[in-house]
Amino acid sequence: MTREIRIGNKMVGDGHPAYIIAEAGINHNGDVENAKKLIDAAKHAGVDAVKFQKRTPELCVPPEQRNQMRETPWGYISYLEYRYKTEFGVEEYKEIDRYSKEVGIDWFVSVWDEEAVDFMEQFNPICYKIPSASLTDHELLKHLRATNRPLILSTGMSTLDQIVEAIKVIGEDNLAITHATSAYPCDPHELNLRMIGTLRDMFNCPIGYSGHEVGLVTSAVAVGLGACIVERHITLDRAMWGSDQAASVEPSGFERLVKYIRVTEAAVGDGVKKVYESEIPSQKKLRRV
Repeated sequence: MTREIRIGNKMVGDGHPAYIIAEAGINHNGDVENAKKLIDAAKHAGVDAVKFQKRTPELCVPPEQRNQMRETPWGYISYLEYRYKTEFGVEEYKEIDRYSKEVGIDWFVSVWDEEAVDFMEQFNPICYKIPSASLTDHELLKHLRATNRPLILSTGMSTLDQIVEAIKVIGEDNLAITHATSAYPCDPHELNLRMIGTLRDMFNCPIGYSGHEVGLVTSAVAVGLGACIVERHITLDRAMWGSDQAASVEPSGFERLVKYIRVTEAAVGDGVKKVYESEIPSQKKLRRV
């Protein structure tokens, strides 16, 4: 059974190093200079790709929420106006594309609507992420499959039946699935990391983990349980304004996370019992019979 796909110039799946994604999302707070600092931090940490989010606010914000007022760094404004403040357009994404290439790191986005997909096509993305919120949007799934690009499907706030139906729509080819629980931050009791094994048993494609917890160890444990993709939110400062900041990892933490994941990969092994050369001296010294 083959569990691998190609994302950019890297193979992702069983037998390959875990593909680590730094989810910048909207933690840039609408500032392209913040976005570039997040790219720098992701590159320094040694991740494989940095991810942003692209949505069309008037399509993604429900009508009943559009005029709800909220305090923001831009003043007391409507929720719809706030969504526009954090949304990048063509010029900002051109700069992200240019800067990522200069730094030497891959980038892509989560897309929340069909218009966002059409917008991103001009950048020839290496793949698309389907956010948990869009798992039941079958028209979007079909639109994404029509791009013929690799897809990563996140499964937070979804039932197993909804996951199965989504994968019936897009198929298992050129697809990776990430287990997730969509609470920000997520209580460890609700991470349910054994779902990684459940998804591996059910589907013939790479299975990963998209985490929103506080702390790093559980993301390394996910790799030990078979996750071949790890995605965590990255932030410049968890105290910054924004709904995702508290569930994000600061740059120094991301460096440790990458190290933990690589050590975990090395430690998991192949499951075949053997006597290592390093054990021979102890064997000779301690074995009596």
